[in-house]
Amino acid sequence: MAVFLDQHSKVVVQGMTGAEGSKHTRRMLKSGTQVVGGVNPRKAGEKVTFDFDGGSGASAPWQAVLPVFGSVSEAMEATGADVTVIFVPPAHTRGAVVEAIDAGIGLAVVITEGVPVHDTAGFWAHAVATGNRTRIIGPNCPGIISPGQSNAGIIPDDICGHGPIGLVSKSGTLTYQLMYELRDVGFSTAIGIGGDPIVGTTHIDALAAFEDDPDTAAIVLIGEIGGDAEERAAAYIREHVTKPVVGYVAGFTAPEGRTMGHAGAIVSGSAGTAQAKAEALEAAGVRVGRTPSETARLLREVLA
Repeated sequence: MAVFLDQHSKVVVQGMTGAEGSKHTRRMLKSGTQVVGGVNPRKAGEKVTFDFDGGSGASAPWQAVLPVFGSVSEAMEATGADVTVIFVPPAHTRGAVVEAIDAGIGLAVVITEGVPVHDTAGFWAHAVATGNRTRIIGPNCPGIISPGQSNAGIIPDDICGHGPIGLVSKSGTLTYQLMYELRDVGFSTAIGIGGDPIVGTTHIDALAAFEDDPDTAAIVLIGEIGGDAEERAAAYIREHVTKPVVGYVAGFTAPEGRTMGHAGAIVSGSAGTAQAKAEALEAAGVRVGRTPSETARLLREVLA
């Protein structure tokens, strides 16, 4: 099984005709994802052809021809899509997400980096006001992958297979590294929630989903300096999570008061430090590694 995304998910790509959207649509198709079309109002009615030399179980070259729709609602009506992956410039991201929410799509994965926090707050508030019909992952995230089933975003599909680990991470690159470190064990689903100050799906949302998934045996939680998301996750784990959780917090050597990487990764005084987050998680029974490799070793010990 998997959470939020599985082999039945039908994906449309907002921004599929752009450079990044096209490149990653190709990668998603190659990994076996059911990408059923793109959305671009200026190119509605066109078709985009993706040629492949093989792969995804094909022994011979194959081709995917995807239609471009004028809106998310049109794409959903024509294809039955229930997931959208958004590759549009930051200035247009709020409008793209609001359009997806108004169409009632179940999952919106917002890859775009550099979205103004005010815009994220706006589309998140719109999602809440319209009944939380649309789960948002991101922005500024690598997306979500259920290995062997579906891949919505930019996570490499060839670094691990399906298995019993659930992973939730603020960091894209650390998502990839932990997946690679534990590639022989495998993952039910890996979710990159993004590191901006405001994100749609949180650590807690993912923890709750993994707790309810019968095929997820253990959970890896990756955090980083800044904010209090990890502390809130620790409190949730203490009260609601029965499965073993292993954690890693990036930024033990980060200088105070300096933004590091993600817009949300800034330390002020003792608040938001890696040490404080690690202590909160450990107090909730989470084993916390000081490096990604140590975190992988701890997870193996938990499963053993």
